[in-house]
Amino acid sequence: MTFDIEINGRTRTVSVERADAGRYRVIVEGHAQVVDAVRIGSLGLSLLLDANGASREIQISPGSAPGEMLVRLDGRAVAALIDGRRTRRGSAVGGTQARGEQSVVAPMPGRVVRLLVERGDDVAARQGVVVVEAMKMENELRAPKAGRVKEVAVTAGASVEAGRVLIVIE
Repeated sequence: MTFDIEINGRTRTVSVERADAGRYRVIVEGHAQVVDAVRIGSLGLSLLLDANGASREIQISPGSAPGEMLVRLDGRAVAALIDGRRTRRGSAVGGTQARGEQSVVAPMPGRVVRLLVERGDDVAARQGVVVVEAMKMENELRAPKAGRVKEVAVTAGASVEAGRVLIVIE
């Protein structure tokens, strides 16, 4: 499978092919590498890179926008937009990607640290709306589209499970 992945405004083409059980041939911008991958829990992966024998543990969870994933590596979290060019190609005028009522959900179990919006507030696409702490890291979740906050379903300090609706935007 081939993906366009955008991180910090830079898009790379990544191709992943199964080599054999637990081994994958990964090609990033024409550079190939064989990777051993083992799932750790529901969100983690342990990667063993063939070229230098380095072992990396990463965690991947859904982000707040369509196609967005939160990737945690070495104590840092970055938002990665998967197939970003394809997602934007079908976007509506004004740059919003989502139509109709959209929910911002908790990507993993955690605690609501701060609410950045209130019911009735107008928000821009990708504007921060809530901060959730998970695994000792604060994650700012963003609006999937421009619109008005219809519902704030949590309060600061609340514990949330993965997939819980936090905010609804219309």
